[in-house]
Order: sequence, then C-alpha cells, then structure tokens
Amino acid sequence: MNIDMIRAAAKRLDGHARKTPFLSSPFLDEIAGRRVLVKAECLQHTGSFKFRGGWSAVSALDETTRSRGVIAFSSGNHAQGVAAAATAHGVPSVIIMPNDAPRLKIENTRALGAEVVLYDRPGGESREAVGAAIAADRGLTLIKPYDEPQVIAGQGTTGLEIAAQAAELGIDQAEVLVCCGGGGLTSGVALALEADAPGMRIRPVEPEGFDDTARSLLSDQIERNDRQSGSLCDAIITPAPGDITFPILKRLCGPGLVVTEKEALQAVAQAFLRLKIVVEPGGAVALAAALFHGDQLDGDTVIAVCTGGNVDPDVFAQALATLE
Repeated sequence: MNIDMIRAAAKRLDGHARKTPFLSSPFLDEIAGRRVLVKAECLQHTGSFKFRGGWSAVSALDETTRSRGVIAFSSGNHAQGVAAAATAHGVPSVIIMPNDAPRLKIENTRALGAEVVLYDRPGGESREAVGAAIAADRGLTLIKPYDEPQVIAGQGTTGLEIAAQAAELGIDQAEVLVCCGGGGLTSGVALALEADAPGMRIRPVEPEGFDDTARSLLSDQIERNDRQSGSLCDAIITPAPGDITFPILKRLCGPGLVVTEKEALQAVAQAFLRLKIVVEPGGAVALAAALFHGDQLDGDTVIAVCTGGNVDPDVFAQALATLE
C-alpha cells in the first residue's frame, strides 16, 4: 500500500464517487468543547464510504477477469458498494451476507443487482468457506471488505478529500476520528493524510465490546474479538484488524477510542437534529467519540468521519428516543 495507489484510485473514482462535504454545528461544538467538523460519508453513493473501495477494486481488475464477476462478504455496506460497482460495470456479483444483517442492507444489496447468499453468522458458519466454494465453482474474483489493497486505496480517497477540505478552511492540525472495523478506511485515510496533511493524527473509534483495534494498538499485536455479532454497530464488527491494515494503523494512528452503544445512538440523534443527516450507529461512533470523549482528545479541532447511513427504521427510532 502506498499513496500512489490512492491517487490512482482517486482518478478512477473521479466522476463516479461523490465528494462528500464537511458539516458543522455550533450545538455540536458546545457539546464537544471544541470545533467539530463532520465528513459526511453517509451521503456517499449506497449510503457509505464503502462505494469508494468497491469501485476502486472492481475498476482495477483487467477486463477479462472482471467479466467473470466478483464475490464479496459483508454485513451490508461493503456488499452494497461492490454490488453497485459491479452492476455499473455490467458484471455479475455475489454477496455473502450474515442472516442477522439489517433487513434494509440485505434488501438494498439485492436491489443494486447482486445475488445475495445468506450464512448463519450467529451459528458460527464460516463466510469465508461459503464464499470460497462459490468463487471456485463460478470463477469469481473475491473482493475482501478491508484487507485488500485496492479497497484500501479507494477508501483512502476519503483522506485526500479531508486534507483538501481542511486546507481550504486553513486547518493543518486536527485529530481525525474514523469509525474502525477491519481498518480499511482508517489505514487508507492515515496514508492519505501522512502525505497531504501530516499535522493531523488519526484515531480509530470502535464500539464497546468490539475494540480489537484499540487493544491491538496497545499490545502491539493483532488481538481478536470474542464475539462476532450482538451490537447495533454491525457495520464495524469484524474479528480483528487485517494483516495489511494493522501495520499501517500501528505506524500512523494514535490510541484507539471506545464508545458505548448508548453514546453511538446519541450521536445518531445529534447528527439528525443538528446536521440533518441520517447516520447508522456503526457510522456514528467517531462522532460519539468527538462529542462524549473530549478528555481523550488533543487540540481545538476534531474531524469525525460519519461513515454510513444505512440504518433500519426501528433502530433510528431508538436513537431519536435518546433526545426525549
């Protein structure tokens, strides 16, 4: 992985991905005790930054390989990103999804043109085994959700935009909080900012009980989560940091931050109330850290990446209820 791959991905994404805005609110600044800028990737195509990585990976394949189709496994956002990219390129896609994934994400993935195959995540069925069998049978190319160079390159284009948008505002130093699962977005943004905004520090943010990256950064080795499900922050629940992503995280990131599920729901509600955007709990943990964990942050400006907005209505209602 290197900055040249990220810049090449940015060229392939030009005209296809949205350049998502920085949003702010004085009400959020007051809660946080500092300036908060939100990078609204929930406004990206398919409702998540994952479109960037999906397009980057599919567009990087040679034409013959791509024509046979692609396969991916995901709880929803990577699924939709790959499905949309494959359909736009006119090639088939198969997405392996857990049977406990949010219904909205399953339905959206099908609507984007993918064949969805469900596996029993709570029962311990291996998505890798299911996917490997289908890929071998049909000659499909696997696009991993985070431990894949071209996916990381696509996600890293978010960091190029953050650097440029911050520079326009005269900001060259800030803590950049990123919702972190396997580390594809976090490592990509870290590489981009190392090149274009070296005064900024990346902080991975995870939900309580699924803080494998925070623990890995502390122990200096890859740590795993005991559970694979059971959180409203489903979008960022992964077994462990990736073999490709973790060395990047270890070299470039500050200590990880951990938020509670309640704080994530409160951040969803505040994003809607103050910024008029819809964010899912897993996509709001970075904002939750900015709002409620200021004692662990440095400086007078924090940039929080709201990574996805694919939330089921009942969960969104649960989040809004925290305002009462």
